[in-house]
Amino acid sequence: MSGMASSTVEDYVKAIYLLQQDAPTGEATVARLAATLGVTKGSVTAMVRKLRDARLANAKRYGGIALTPRGRTLAIDMIRRHRLIEVFLVETLGFDWSEVHEEAERLEHALSAKVLDRLDAFLNHPEIDPHGDPIPDAKGRLAASAFTPLGELATGDRGTVARIVDQDPEFLAFAAEHGLRPGTTIAVVEVVDAAGSITVRPHRKPVVTLSQAAANRIQIEPRG
Repeated sequence: MSGMASSTVEDYVKAIYLLQQDAPTGEATVARLAATLGVTKGSVTAMVRKLRDARLANAKRYGGIALTPRGRTLAIDMIRRHRLIEVFLVETLGFDWSEVHEEAERLEHALSAKVLDRLDAFLNHPEIDPHGDPIPDAKGRLAASAFTPLGELATGDRGTVARIVDQDPEFLAFAAEHGLRPGTTIAVVEVVDAAGSITVRPHRKPVVTLSQAAANRIQIEPRG
């Protein structure tokens, strides 16, 4: 599938898919796509027309953009590529988790399906990438997950860091420095609503105070 589409098309369908996951309406918008991809709204409009002609996406004249089943298949293939490559770069080549996103963006377009399947087997079919993002399997299935943003926890709550939903290298470096990596257990020490802050104690690390916005970039698997 990947070899049939240009890297630009692949970037667009992947971006639309991820925006659809975040949007309450289940649709991407021209403005959000432009911001995500760092291009003009005019470029997005022209590209969406091409995606529509290729039956990869549907766009309402004044509304949102949504992938067709065909577009979704391509997007999930790209996400699988991206996240498997991130695992390989971190676990096999020893890259830091904060620097692999850009490298994976370049490499994801180049792998053939045969190499991708071999890489998946070599890595023992991982289910999550270094940031905790789920990796689709070869049939495009994603494991269901029900995580809670850290910012929604209350004083005394405990849980395990499951996912960092921010690829910004500075934020990832901050999270790593304070022990907020996937798999780490944390306890909420204090929530100050008036200040919009939450203080947590990661396992074997000093307490750290986060803004509400930063805390919501960290998803937790709560402990009952």
